[in-house]
Amino acid sequence: MLREVTATRYVEPLRAGGSVPGIVEADDLGTYVVKFTGSAQGRKALVAEVIVGELARALGLRFPELVLAHFDPAIAESEPHQEVRELHGASAGLNLGMDYLPGAKDFTPEVAKEFRVDSLEAGRIIWLDALTVNVDRTVHSSNLMIWPTLGIAPPRLWLIDHGAALVFHHRWDTSDPAKAYDFRHHALGHYAPDVRAADAELAPRVTEELLRRIVAEVPDAWLTDSGTPDRARAAYVEYLHARVRATAAWLPTDFPTREELAAEEALRAARTQQGRPNWLKRVPDLHGKPAAEQDWSVHLG
Repeated sequence: MLREVTATRYVEPLRAGGSVPGIVEADDLGTYVVKFTGSAQGRKALVAEVIVGELARALGLRFPELVLAHFDPAIAESEPHQEVRELHGASAGLNLGMDYLPGAKDFTPEVAKEFRVDSLEAGRIIWLDALTVNVDRTVHSSNLMIWPTLGIAPPRLWLIDHGAALVFHHRWDTSDPAKAYDFRHHALGHYAPDVRAADAELAPRVTEELLRRIVAEVPDAWLTDSGTPDRARAAYVEYLHARVRATAAWLPTDFPTREELAAEEALRAARTQQGRPNWLKRVPDLHGKPAAEQDWSVHLG
């Protein structure tokens, strides 16, 4: 089960994303990025974070430890921004913390040109994203970190931010477990990902027993949209187990090369420029452009 900690010191908010998580210190002397129950994304984003994050860990992928973080808004009363204080006020009680990785860097397209990723590791990550329908690990928003960046240990890829996964739990009644999704622009698509080998390795490990154990870690209070918590847990297990049995229908195998991605981007930019009025054509098109390399403290959202 996820450990429980109590936040003892509020360090700062993270404003790079819409959910405005915060860095806190806790009574176990750890430092965590806390995602709040009162954020606009709601509790289902936290459910996705737990299920996908713990599934990643169970399959041997690198993912920061998750904890259940008790948060008292009083420790952040010095926060100067009213909207952040309101978020804290709506999040008193149990929230989700992710172990803070000091010095970790964004896996940006610029970094990706120099960083080597094994084809099987790329395949495993893409397989997990396809299984859990994670639509937010693209070339422009990788939700991948490189850590450590200092010291004797070599840098490794770490997965973060799975709140946008499990899109099916927003519309259970119309979701097909065998549905395919477009993963052509996945952040690791140009590393020749061996998705078939990943499927052969990982699919047999995603059993009903494993899924039940992982879903059991989600707090009851976050499982109120599908009847009782027990019914909600059963629905997640049933859906994901059905999806893992249908890999032949959704396994992504067609990925563009870096050159093809660059050509697509150039064509998109040209079309955008053609549609602009003359006075705007002198303004650079920033849509879809990757941000400069950032550290962990400005990335998470």
